[in-house]
Amino acid sequence: MKIYLKIKDLRSRFLVYLTHRMALPVLRIIRKPEIFPYTREQLKDFPKGSLGNDLINFLEIKKLDLLPYYARHDIKHILLGYDTTDEGEGCLQCFMLGNGHISFPVIATVVYGFVTMPEYWSSFRRAYVRGKRSTNISQWKWFEILKIPTRSLIRQINKVPRHFNILDNKN
Repeated sequence: MKIYLKIKDLRSRFLVYLTHRMALPVLRIIRKPEIFPYTREQLKDFPKGSLGNDLINFLEIKKLDLLPYYARHDIKHILLGYDTTDEGEGCLQCFMLGNGHISFPVIATVVYGFVTMPEYWSSFRRAYVRGKRSTNISQWKWFEILKIPTRSLIRQINKVPRHFNILDNKN
């Protein structure tokens, strides 16, 4: 059991290294992504229940920094409901692949997850299928939707009728 825990720890550290120390710097050069336009303090002033306000709450609960080139990724964690664990990161990228977003980070994370995390294969498959069935979010203007209520956006992604509250669903 100790060996398994050590392997899990090493693979987690390697995933973080690949993502934050290799992929992000390279992608910033290649893609020239737009910089997140708000500060932590500005997000605190967004309406309660809005995606922007929920983003700052998420970052504080998770004890994460607001990274100017990574905020879009953190927004997806909120809207898709996947944690920042190895399983959650893999699920988020499997969802994106199923949703039609094909990019190097998505493919690399999905492949890495399937090669090194067999215990999460069923979760990855469910996330992929969910992505296929969900509204396509690849063209969303992530920084323009921050004042919209998070629940409304989640319903839109999941194609849930307006009267149904997905956050209150116990399934």
